[in-house]
Amino acid sequence: MEMEIDSVEYRLSCVLRGHEDDVRGICICGESGIATSSRDRTVRLWVADSDAKHKYSLSKTLAGHTSFVGPLAWIAPSDQFPEGAIVSGGMDTQVLLWNVQTGEIVERMKGHQYQVTGLAVDDNGDIISSSMDCILRRWRKGQAVEFWEAHSVAVQTVIKLSSGEFLTGSSDSTMKLWRGRTCLHTFTGHSDTVRGLALMPGIGVLSASHDCTVKLWALTGQVLMEMVGHTSLVYSVAAHSSGLVASGSEDRFLKIWKDGVCVQSIEHPGCVWDVKFLENGDVVTACSDGVVRVWTRQNDRLADPQETEAYLDQLSQYKLSRKTVGGLKLTDLPGLEALQVPGTIDGQTMVVREGDNGVAYSWNTKQSQWDKIGEVVDGPDDASNGQVYNGTRYDFVFDVDIGDGLPIRKLPYNRSENPYEVADKWLVKENLPLTFREQVVEFILQNSGQKTFTPDPSFRDPYTGANAYVPGESSFSSGSIAEDESQDVDSRYRALVAVGSLILDGAVKSIAIDFDVQSIAKDAKLSKDAKISEVAADIENLIKTK
Repeated sequence: MEMEIDSVEYRLSCVLRGHEDDVRGICICGESGIATSSRDRTVRLWVADSDAKHKYSLSKTLAGHTSFVGPLAWIAPSDQFPEGAIVSGGMDTQVLLWNVQTGEIVERMKGHQYQVTGLAVDDNGDIISSSMDCILRRWRKGQAVEFWEAHSVAVQTVIKLSSGEFLTGSSDSTMKLWRGRTCLHTFTGHSDTVRGLALMPGIGVLSASHDCTVKLWALTGQVLMEMVGHTSLVYSVAAHSSGLVASGSEDRFLKIWKDGVCVQSIEHPGCVWDVKFLENGDVVTACSDGVVRVWTRQNDRLADPQETEAYLDQLSQYKLSRKTVGGLKLTDLPGLEALQVPGTIDGQTMVVREGDNGVAYSWNTKQSQWDKIGEVVDGPDDASNGQVYNGTRYDFVFDVDIGDGLPIRKLPYNRSENPYEVADKWLVKENLPLTFREQVVEFILQNSGQKTFTPDPSFRDPYTGANAYVPGESSFSSGSIAEDESQDVDSRYRALVAVGSLILDGAVKSIAIDFDVQSIAKDAKLSKDAKISEVAADIENLIKTK
């Protein structure tokens, strides 16, 4: 299809509002419209507006997942599905097949242990799914006909090639080419998680990575081109028959690439989770602000001036809410009206908000006025000084999305800390199952730039007295606090008191299965030390009353 371009750059074409939380995935459904997935647990189908062809209206809302929805795949219309079908994967570990005509679930596929991360449809109608559980599964008529471990760590994405083979991307920073269950080739070149894949027609495949780059590969595994420009994790990539490439990132930018060069960057009021090209060359973006946007290079498809102005206002307000000056959040600064209040001592300084800037003033007692000093700016090291959380400065304060419609949790972390210890304490504090420990540790290592971590053999778990957790091994053993004679009595006593505190905080109910509090207390009661056996008895009583 020839695309007539009227302008050089992409501009806003239309806005699709309806989701109630982050929009995580996009699927182009042929001529049937656009499907989107969200943290709001729904899949929504948007169809072209009959009155204005460049606009879309909500056609169907598909609700059936019990947690946030991620990857989507399209099945073209057939005798079985006259209007086509949509496949969706979720944080709830399920793969669902939807009949677009009826809006009903046709098949509910269960088998993955963790979040479903990628979907592809084979020529024979089989569905291929990837998951954080490292497994690829092939589904036929709702049943898993085969599955295998594709990578040793989480599989993040899967796509089908025109040859019928499949390509996977993983948190191990590699991609693998599969023919059936046989790995034909392992692609190496990224230095971090491979998050997204896309076909580059006639050339090879594109990959998006947490190492902030996009790469173009030949199917032999050779890197043909590297696209550098994003300043944070790259989540998605797409290609168009015109040769253009689009990518979306945590840095909040949609970037358009031509021959490896970034020709345009479009800022969003939130991270760009997914990008897709329409056949006509328009680009669709999924943003964490819950909005789907379509961008065009054709003048006859541009958004109304009012809609464009509203978008620019939203972007300005978002940037203003995040801006800091001298380490201070701009929106927290007082306005110019604060200068109406006299200072208390000569030389007293005050920073006030003037437009989008912070300006410093000094109180002049002699003149009884505030003298302007100048604009306050962040120093070159401000961004590297970490973040403050609950009054303490950390190297990182991560936003953790645990799904199920629950709010984002904050996870503070310092590079000097043991990530396993941080994960254990955080899970207990947040009232979450300790079975998520390995996933949290992997999340910490990936997002802090630490590729690997060797547990310190001298590390003692603050709750059980055991050594640091090692994947594949249990870090909790019944009675470890009572039996571990390498710890002094006071240390074991403090550990038990900590357990008791967790029970009082209400954490015991959700962690009792993984963190065997009852067994620990029972064995600790047998301790020869009176204060350990006494506090163990108290813990048993607390458990009974909770």
